[in-house]
Amino acid sequence: MFDIGFWELAIVGLVALLVVGPERLPKLAYTAGKWLGKGRKMIQQVKNEIDKEIKAEELKQILEEQKKEISPLEEIVEETSETLRDFTQEANKSVREMEQTAASEDDSQERSSDTSK
Repeated sequence: MFDIGFWELAIVGLVALLVVGPERLPKLAYTAGKWLGKGRKMIQQVKNEIDKEIKAEELKQILEEQKKEISPLEEIVEETSETLRDFTQEANKSVREMEQTAASEDDSQERSSDTSK
């Protein structure tokens, strides 16, 4: 982030020692470190929030794409259901006709057997 080398840090430390004094320098260093830690933590939290928002947006886009892909599939399923309903109705109708035909043949055979006795 910052391109600070050893000598730059040594000069800053020396100036701080001269300005603040040796008695208050440890407390100043502790306070500065504490604030730097808080700043880093806050920056990390902001980064995490941004990452979460980006991931949420990506998930929304993926869901939109899947909805678009599912729509034709729903139409195919509906068409297939309609075809199966039609086929079932036709099959039931054919079965009823066959039952009626078989019943009428049974009736005619019974009549012919009754007349022959």
